[in-house]
Amino acid sequence: MKLGVVLPQFRDTGDAALTSAREAENLGLDGVFVFDHLWPIGAPERPALHGTTLLGAVAACTERITIGTLVARVSLLDDEVLARQFTTLREMAGDRVIAGIGTGDKLSEPENLAYGVPFPSAADRLAQLADCCRLLRTEGLPVWVGGLSPRTIAVAGREADGLNMWAVGRDGLTDAVDMLVRDVGGRDFTLSWGGGVLVARNEELAAGRLKRTGTRPGLVHGTVESVATHFRDLGDAGAEWIICAPLDWSVPVEELELLAELAEALR
Repeated sequence: MKLGVVLPQFRDTGDAALTSAREAENLGLDGVFVFDHLWPIGAPERPALHGTTLLGAVAACTERITIGTLVARVSLLDDEVLARQFTTLREMAGDRVIAGIGTGDKLSEPENLAYGVPFPSAADRLAQLADCCRLLRTEGLPVWVGGLSPRTIAVAGREADGLNMWAVGRDGLTDAVDMLVRDVGGRDFTLSWGGGVLVARNEELAAGRLKRTGTRPGLVHGTVESVATHFRDLGDAGAEWIICAPLDWSVPVEELELLAELAEALR
């Protein structure tokens, strides 16, 4: 099982994200990922670094670690422009780029509208998602679709190389595997889990961190050992990648060291 981390992106500058990417590579994590948001969901007053631009800087300061999006939204850009962003990243980073794409949902609609970008219907966004998958795969890029709905999972099974599910439990992954079998057939396909994570070295520290940050839907929290047990269970359900979005980036190096311990426990 591989373990990746979502970089600290909701900042005014890229220093923390680039430092974290280099440290993640040094510690042996498998991948670093970014969101595609114009601001943190529900907080338009806060900053957000542009995802693929940030990955370009990450590509320049790392050598081996996988880089990708979770997920770039098809409604924000024309398909050809979005595809060119990923092919440009590949020119910089080589074959370590994963093109994670998705449709967005009602929570992301205000971002489109605030910048004068139309937010198409769900059916139109799904059709655009399928078209963009085909375009990116024609360019030779591995494509993961992010989403939870049966229709999105069906697009992933037909048109993509992987599916990322956010903050689901084992049952959600198992149901997705059942839905994917028909469309994936025997070809290579990667199922990944992503979500908020809060981990500490003992139960007292874990409880203290949770009290400071508060919880989130689907948050996985606890000690390295207990969180590793949870992720092994997701692995048994089919997840090949675990991608952690830490709630607490107050001490980036310490946070990444904890994730490295978690990665070691999963190997």
